[in-house]
Amino acid sequence: MKIVKEYNEAEAIDVIEITRANYITGNIIEVFFNDGSNQVIDFRPFLSNALHPSISKYLDADLFNQFEIVNGNLNWNDYDLIFPIHTLHEGKIM
Repeated sequence: MKIVKEYNEAEAIDVIEITRANYITGNIIEVFFNDGSNQVIDFRPFLSNALHPSISKYLDADLFNQFEIVNGNLNWNDYDLIFPIHTLHEGKIM
């Protein structure tokens, strides 16, 4: 028996990118991806465990809320803080 799945060009996504992100509260952002999925991500555990002050400073909600979407990824202060897109897509940052 041969299993065949027809290729549908409309379903093909070469690169996962963030299309939109909504700040919720504290250090939580809802992130929307170009494949139609979304994740609600709490960055607080990561930021709380950071030993370097250039990362832990983003525990301040006012500073944390100043993210932008640049080239399909979340970016804070001109790449001061950025995460691999696959970890955001999985909703698991460490």
